[in-house]
Amino acid sequence: MKTRRLLSNAWNNAGVLRDATRIFSPMVMARLAGPALRGLLLQVGKAGPRTQVPTGYDANFDWRYQRDEPGLARLYSAAKTSQWNAETDLDWSQTVDPHHPERRLIDDEVLPLSSIAGYRSLPRKEQEKQKHAVLAWMLSQFLHGEQGALFAACQLTEAYAGLDGKLYGSTQAVDEGRHVEVFHRYLTEKLEKLYSINDNLYVLIDALMRDERWDLKFLSMQIMIEGLALSAFGTLRGHTDEPLLRELLRYVITDEARHVHFGVLALQRHYREGLDERELREREDWAFETSVLMRNRFLAHEVYEEYYAHAMSRRAWDKAVLESAFMVRFRTNLFRRIVPNLKRIGLLGPRIRPYYEQLGLLDFEHGKAAPELSVEELWSAA
Repeated sequence: MKTRRLLSNAWNNAGVLRDATRIFSPMVMARLAGPALRGLLLQVGKAGPRTQVPTGYDANFDWRYQRDEPGLARLYSAAKTSQWNAETDLDWSQTVDPHHPERRLIDDEVLPLSSIAGYRSLPRKEQEKQKHAVLAWMLSQFLHGEQGALFAACQLTEAYAGLDGKLYGSTQAVDEGRHVEVFHRYLTEKLEKLYSINDNLYVLIDALMRDERWDLKFLSMQIMIEGLALSAFGTLRGHTDEPLLRELLRYVITDEARHVHFGVLALQRHYREGLDERELREREDWAFETSVLMRNRFLAHEVYEEYYAHAMSRRAWDKAVLESAFMVRFRTNLFRRIVPNLKRIGLLGPRIRPYYEQLGLLDFEHGKAAPELSVEELWSAA
């Protein structure tokens, strides 16, 4: 039975392997092989209520306490004045009704379900039930990502050498803890549904947690995952009338914009002055492979297993979802923040550019990179 499950998982994730070999980087492949085995084949993220991930990295103590990074100092100051209390700043007395006639929980146009023939033939009540499930799946993945971000923020605070970065990192750890709190509360109290972590998300979290290099943690979490979250949160907020969710996302977006800006400030100088050509090439390849994983794998297989596995093959589901107008637009828009930030930190060089161009992602390279520092500008930028 175990062998059959492994073979089934390998078959189901054949597309991931094809994506991962679009460019061949032995160093990146070696780093991702273990996380891919654990996440995609063994599915350890679904194996039980807890998963232990061993980590190895250096914690940097600075006994001089020098404050010599003014950009990070300003970001730390902005973070201190932008803290919010999830218990008192959000109105948790509101009810969430997926069948409310005037408060759409989520638009069809931001869901892949409308491309599924079986969904289109369902009565309205059942469609609303499944939209409720897809929203719960999306928010569950945000929750799992925020837990990963909480742990990564703690590691980054230890690993970053400069005091200004450590001070800002302490505020991000608080932010991420608050995000875990609000998404978990909304899922369990309002939607009353919580999904397990998606295997592809687990691969990314496993890889960045185990990597001992502080800049790879920054690149994976601050630039890639947090940048994706910024776009996803903004898209979701623009297509729901549910007032508690809209307000929750407004607060979270302001935090996430600061987190992305932290990654840009921390990596700009390091990638310009602190890496040799071989190391920089590996970071370019790592960012691209992460981009491909995130772009192609937002497929909600957990929802498929619950509602459609009896009626259609997983391959047919993937094809319908990937080709839906929603997914084509969504996968691309996810990168309107990530690509300009990759360019700003020096990871969009001549060698790697053709690969992004093949995916149609270079259209975003001249867009706004890391947002400004005021709360108002952070919010409008998201």
